[in-house]
Amino acid sequence: MYTDAVEMVEVSPRDGLQNERREVSTEDKLALIERAIAAGSRRIEVTSFVNPRAVPQMADAEAVCDGLPDREDVTYIGLVMNMRGAERAIATGRIDQLGAVAVSTDQFAMANQGQTSDGSVEACREIIARARAEGLTAQATIAASFGCPFEGEVGEDRVLAMATAIAEAGPVEIALADTIGVGNPAHVERLVTRVGAAIHPLPVRVHFHNTRGTGLANVWAAIGAGASVVDASIGGLGGCPFAPGAAGNVATEDVAYMLERAGIATGLDLDRLIDTNRWLAGVMDKDLPAMVGKAGGFPKPENSTTERTAA
Repeated sequence: MYTDAVEMVEVSPRDGLQNERREVSTEDKLALIERAIAAGSRRIEVTSFVNPRAVPQMADAEAVCDGLPDREDVTYIGLVMNMRGAERAIATGRIDQLGAVAVSTDQFAMANQGQTSDGSVEACREIIARARAEGLTAQATIAASFGCPFEGEVGEDRVLAMATAIAEAGPVEIALADTIGVGNPAHVERLVTRVGAAIHPLPVRVHFHNTRGTGLANVWAAIGAGASVVDASIGGLGGCPFAPGAAGNVATEDVAYMLERAGIATGLDLDRLIDTNRWLAGVMDKDLPAMVGKAGGFPKPENSTTERTAA
């Protein structure tokens, strides 16, 4: 039922910071990216190319790209909402993969990117085509796949139809995002299974917010249903400026701890993630939501030998 390994996408430099009131410097964003790489991250959502008046934290997108480490083994992802954002990302020469977004409902799509849900699907397809024309890859996220902050419940058939239409454009994967953290494991299992069958052989990626404490359970259910890529944010930071009530993403260190303890490899160094959590808490001047960042890993280095002997 479960896989031996899961690919992790680090989203803290973008989704983790975009809704924070405390301004984070370009230098600190680059330091966060470098720390994520040192902890084993090989796909990182580094910024978004959006209107800086709407999302001030992302106003330095080009400056962040200018400072990215030269790493052939790391895929840098830039989130884009429209063709203008895609062109900005391409122009930097540093973005490897465009992240396009479609939204499951009209009201949220209008709030998030000024277009209808169907319009967001078409924009998504156009962005994917533009990326491929430039020799880049693209991925797509269906926002509010499990519920909308404005329209409430979202039909599974609607998400399925969107995923099928987007898959025709040739992204590397399609993500199902629980933007406001209303998903539950049973719903997650059903939707991941259905979408996975519909878009096969494209992978399903999942993006969960822990607004109501179900994030880790949803990750586990998604992997059991066949999702092979998981978004997470160091420290558990995150939120959407256009989705009322959206709280932090599932924390990278929490997901890594759960999966590694279960025998599912993530390629991440938990000790380095915990160290980055503490560094980032200092940058943000507050405690971060991640539980493993507070409790630490297990077994502890100082007693692991004793515990193995006792066992």
